[in-house]
Amino acid sequence: MKKMKIGFVGVGDISGIYLENLTHRFKEVEIVGVCDLVREKAERAVGKYGIPKLYEDMYELFADEEVDIVLNITRPDEHYEVTKAALLAGKNVYSEKPLASTLEKGKELVALAKERGLTLGGAPDTFLGSAIQTAREMIDRGDVGQIVGAAGYMKCRGHESWHPDPEFYYKRGGGPMLDMGPYYVTAFVNLFGSVKWVTSMSRITYPERTITSEPKAGQVIKVDVPTHVSGIMEFESGAIGTLTMSFDVFPAGSCDFIEVYGSEGSMIVPDPNNCGGKIRIRGKGDWEERDLTFDYGWNCRGVGLCDMANAIRDGRTPRANCGLTYHALEVMLALANAEGRREHVRIESRYERTAPMCRGLEEGILD
Repeated sequence: MKKMKIGFVGVGDISGIYLENLTHRFKEVEIVGVCDLVREKAERAVGKYGIPKLYEDMYELFADEEVDIVLNITRPDEHYEVTKAALLAGKNVYSEKPLASTLEKGKELVALAKERGLTLGGAPDTFLGSAIQTAREMIDRGDVGQIVGAAGYMKCRGHESWHPDPEFYYKRGGGPMLDMGPYYVTAFVNLFGSVKWVTSMSRITYPERTITSEPKAGQVIKVDVPTHVSGIMEFESGAIGTLTMSFDVFPAGSCDFIEVYGSEGSMIVPDPNNCGGKIRIRGKGDWEERDLTFDYGWNCRGVGLCDMANAIRDGRTPRANCGLTYHALEVMLALANAEGRREHVRIESRYERTAPMCRGLEEGILD
């Protein structure tokens, strides 16, 4: 079987786990080359992982007929430009989250991929890991009864104390909703289905942030996006979910990552930024831990890309498809911006859940 060949645009912080998994764990794809604006980063990746090609720029990568899929791991506000250029060059694209920084740009990319007959997918793919897949199966078979509601929480004090280059987290395309929200919203719609309405309130608690991490310690960041967002979502099913995303607070430790409330019981779902973890469930009795019944409980980033490669080969819809990434983008932007409108916002897009992951296959081989 011919392996699908991947070209990396961007070799930043998140690229390491992709490089590791795609070279050592997933067996149906092959990295053919990389490029980065900082050439030294690309050179290190080539040397460490034995990658055949180092491109001068993304346009040289796009022109390479060997490349089947472009993996876009640039900064969030650059996703649109890179993905559009790749699609115009005739390449399938898998992008890191979010799909784009505005809904208009996201809609344009989805339309362009459809017009060109190309496949567009993207992160996050952690919902394909064992925890969310197991939770979905439990919910679908009624382990906690009819879903009444759910809640998600991501709370931290920001990135300027540890990230080497944290400014983009506070600019367009960043903020807690577009940075961490993709994990939560993607998990929610895969557990409960499409979102129909949202409303929220948001704020910028600290208009300026001082970097304390090296090498940019002392530099001041002007904050341009909401950094504390509390929102409510109504799903098509009638369930009601709440979501709190913050770069402004210290974690209190009193809330789990995702809580699911059913008519017959409640469930704790672990951090959707991870692939594994512990699921707990209770009805009238005490909390019980449930075994994870799906594969990929480790940091399996790249599994969505590999699933997309197989989907292209087999003529099916990828699980981490642009219908999902666009719906998540619309929900997140509505939650981040609804406060200014002081109204309920109708979500126009709809997402049809794809088939759950297959079990029992050799690690690194997907259906």
